[in-house]
Amino acid sequence: QVQLVESGGGLVQAGGSLKLSCLASGFIYRVNAMGWYRQPPGKQRELVAVITRAGSTNYADSVQGRFTISGDNAKNAVYLQMNSLKPEDTAIYYCNLDLDMGEYWGQGTQVTVSS
Repeated sequence: QVQLVESGGGLVQAGGSLKLSCLASGFIYRVNAMGWYRQPPGKQRELVAVITRAGSTNYADSVQGRFTISGDNAKNAVYLQMNSLKPEDTAIYYCNLDLDMGEYWGQGTQVTVSS
């Protein structure tokens, strides 16, 4: 069984920074990518950033230049450094693990940005 545990969410003022961490455990084989998604209040879940096992990254236009995703293959971990945060970044942030055998999600961590 695969488990994802996120940490690092919280309340921050606009312009501030937060770093999210996600650690995967269990039977993890053939990782394709790890990433972060978010679900703002009243909206659908959306992609924030993804990193492949080879290190290629992709970002949503809304976070490009402000957020940085990184990974540690040895630890099965993924991180999201979020700078210059805006109130519209307020959401529940979910970690995602894409394996050959399926896709897995963390429980989510709340990020709230006050104006």
